[in-house]
Amino acid sequence: MPHDHSAFAPHDHAACAGGTLALAEQRLAEVGQRLTPVRRRTLQILLESHRALGAYDVLERLVADGFANQPPVAYRALEFLEEQGLVHRIRRLNAFAACMHPGEAHAPAFLICRTCHAVAEAPAAAVGEALQAAADTLHFTIERSTIEALGLCPTCTGAAHAD
Repeated sequence: MPHDHSAFAPHDHAACAGGTLALAEQRLAEVGQRLTPVRRRTLQILLESHRALGAYDVLERLVADGFANQPPVAYRALEFLEEQGLVHRIRRLNAFAACMHPGEAHAPAFLICRTCHAVAEAPAAAVGEALQAAADTLHFTIERSTIEALGLCPTCTGAAHAD
């Protein structure tokens, strides 16, 4: 079952993360892949919060958990997870966030809090259609697009108004 929880809304995060991990494992089994220990731990690290983490942040956590202290370890795991549609690259932050809809064909817009770096996936079909229509008028073929919006999450908006 897809998780419709927003990073910005109160929810049972343990159930959210556990359910998403189970969906990821199911998705990989369907395509004949699996989560190695380092891949599993990398995904778990990204699922611990709805925040984007850089590869070196992930590597630090992996090393603390006893994995090798070599950047390729983290990069390979992140690359695999991204190829399998289990994590998204957040280009604005040069970081990665767990996909909250593994196995679903989707092209979300990423709402990124500029203060706490929380990231939410928002449905963006209408935005994608508008972008495609604009490209069509210019006879441009879109090969990849990432829609990222920078702003303040409700928690940080509340903190800014409290000042």
